[in-house]
Amino acid sequence: MAEAIYTTDAEGRITYYNRAAAELWGACPEIGKAEFCGSWKLYHPDGTPLPHNECPMAIALSERRAVRGMTAIAERPDGTQVPFLAAPTPIFDASGVLIGAVNMLMDLTEYRARDEAARRYAAIVEHSDDAIVAKDLKGIITAWNRGAERLFGYTAAEAIGKPVTMLIPADRPDEEPSILARIRLGERVEHYETTRQRKDGTHVEISLTVSPVKDERGRVIGASKIARDITERRRAEEQRRLLLREMDHRVKNMLALAGSVVSASARSETTVKGLSSAVSARLVALAQAHSLVLNPAMEGSDRGKTGTTLHALIKMILAPYREGENIPVSGADIPMGRHVISDLALLLHEFATNAAKYGALSTAGGRISIAVVEQGADIVLTWVERGGPVVKPRRKEGFGTLLVKTAISGQLGGRASYDWQRDGLTITMSIPKERLQSRS
Repeated sequence: MAEAIYTTDAEGRITYYNRAAAELWGACPEIGKAEFCGSWKLYHPDGTPLPHNECPMAIALSERRAVRGMTAIAERPDGTQVPFLAAPTPIFDASGVLIGAVNMLMDLTEYRARDEAARRYAAIVEHSDDAIVAKDLKGIITAWNRGAERLFGYTAAEAIGKPVTMLIPADRPDEEPSILARIRLGERVEHYETTRQRKDGTHVEISLTVSPVKDERGRVIGASKIARDITERRRAEEQRRLLLREMDHRVKNMLALAGSVVSASARSETTVKGLSSAVSARLVALAQAHSLVLNPAMEGSDRGKTGTTLHALIKMILAPYREGENIPVSGADIPMGRHVISDLALLLHEFATNAAKYGALSTAGGRISIAVVEQGADIVLTWVERGGPVVKPRRKEGFGTLLVKTAISGQLGGRASYDWQRDGLTITMSIPKERLQSRS
């Protein structure tokens, strides 16, 4: 037999053992002398020494009963240890006298290895940052780890036994049947990006991998799902696309502005030398303003550490377009926190760019006036263009409009309105004073 079997007399002396028993013990005990068990040393499952006269066979003989379910560890002479399950049974003669016992030992090495692997995998699954869920072929949830609790908001008790469709938004009714159909065919669904619904009703973007679960015969009996929250990745991708759009927008604007600088300078200069000097000075000023716009972090620069005032910022951004008194700045001048300088610089740069391309700064004699007024807890900045071409509201929302909305309502926490009059555009921005002066 493949199992280890041996017998003893009534005193526990070994009277027989098969080859499997010798292999398990790693030794061949002497018949009639070795007692209770043929192993060199014995240990309890917790690793403490187990005397031979207290082993399962000794108990079966002393208590004259079969012993079941007891495990121990046999140590071979070479030091290797073998966990085993013992099943000793006492033997009686026809008159009921105890004459010995027979014991069968089952080597648990493979079972222990499988059990340890199973516990290890279970620990990995339970403590994974990803949501790991199992379901049967009817779509009923059968397992739910802590990652799933964190991602979806349901506890294991709330989720197990419920249909997995409770996680699927109402506008995606065909997803689960399609996935189950592929799983029944033994297929794997990898890196499927979709949306799921949390317990509180909010949606979360996830990357989903679904694998078939098979029984020992290879039949598909269910599926395991690994869901990873990709909200941050999606947000980063959107930010990257926004930055690329901004870069494209800024490059085109700079080329257009360079042309506007040349055209504006040509209107007021009568010599080549004067034109060259004016164009050069304005391009240098434009570059300085542009460097401010393209430095959103600010903390690493001296300007970001010392801050600036609102008037100084306005004048710096508009320096390339100034021709005498064509851009007066009036009203309250307040110090600005370093973290809002780049946001407001972007807005002013956008307004000036549009004015040079389409508005008051695109023609000779055009003017812009900027007034800053304190109204309670807000700072109201009014940008007024006059003397330019007839302006018309834009029907299509471009990147500049999106930038204005994002910067004012988002980073600056304010409001903006546009008044498209025939004689020019008026922009009114209202920003909390506390936000403008914040140092963090």
